[in-house]
Amino acid sequence: MKVINARLNHVNYDIFIHKGLLATLGEQLSTWYKGEFVAVITDSTVDQLYGSAIETSLKGVGYRINRITIPPGEQSKSLISLNYVYSKLAELAVDRSSLIIAFGGGVVGDLAGFAAATYMRGVPYVQVPTTLMSQLDSSIGGKTAINLKAGKNLAGGFYHPRAVYTDPLLLDSLPQKIYCDGLAEAIKYGAIKDSSLFDLMLRSENLASIDSNIEDILYSCCSIKTLFVQKDEFDRGERQLLNFGHTIGHGIERYFDYQKVTHGEAVGLGMLQITRCSEAMNLTSKGSYDAIEAVLKLCQLPTVIPSMDKTKLLEIISHDKKSKEGYLNLILLRNIGNAYIHQIAKTNLDSFII
Repeated sequence: MKVINARLNHVNYDIFIHKGLLATLGEQLSTWYKGEFVAVITDSTVDQLYGSAIETSLKGVGYRINRITIPPGEQSKSLISLNYVYSKLAELAVDRSSLIIAFGGGVVGDLAGFAAATYMRGVPYVQVPTTLMSQLDSSIGGKTAINLKAGKNLAGGFYHPRAVYTDPLLLDSLPQKIYCDGLAEAIKYGAIKDSSLFDLMLRSENLASIDSNIEDILYSCCSIKTLFVQKDEFDRGERQLLNFGHTIGHGIERYFDYQKVTHGEAVGLGMLQITRCSEAMNLTSKGSYDAIEAVLKLCQLPTVIPSMDKTKLLEIISHDKKSKEGYLNLILLRNIGNAYIHQIAKTNLDSFII
């Protein structure tokens, strides 16, 4: 079993990575959680695939369990879904001696984490991520949020899980499109911090070759994420490098109301677009754009931005939560494996978008 230790100022927790971990989840939890009741928050797709398995594992060590299910997809990361979860937690008499498990992808992780953070002013929870994107990125770092009409992740907070339990075998049930979606974040990690990881993916012959190295890719990405979180827990400095591709990516997602373009696809397009512009301005080493384009194609991710009204896209991006007093922090590459923060006036944003 691979273990990564996240050591922060006020909380410490471990990220466990091991094939078959779901079957022993109850045993793992029983080493430290001595309560009786566990509320599992999941979506209907994951529940159908693995609901019985997680219940068997938890009941096997004596926990009482109830599963709360929401519809799958980004639309569930909403105030409506949050209120539904609150209602179910109250109905089940969940209190601060209970444990919440976020069992699903990024949407479930963000929503369940936010519910855990705010219900009764904080109920302990753990992450059991089921998608590649959530396993290598969103389950770590304590960010919890829901979307508002005005934009993505605008209501949220920092609330760390007590542990993260990652079972790569859960990825076997993912549709290829969702699996590839997660690879966009792995590409990001290589691009901003680890050129060896980026080269490993770029040199792969096909998706099967990448998949054969998935545990090592997971460990590398989770280690990088943990390093950034330990240095900058509240996203005020170096942790912002993790937003490479996300400023434009979130804008694309919001433009299409989270329907036409997935998160990973949008991030990939965001990385590509901003690198095209930064190379043209001599802010990024030549060849970086071509390398990102090549690895996106290898991972079967799009490289052409859909037709959009650029004025509308700029307006959406201008509301990005990283903007402050007329300025916006963009994440650029010096070269592959080396990212930096580049602050611009919002009035110059179009130079990096169009």
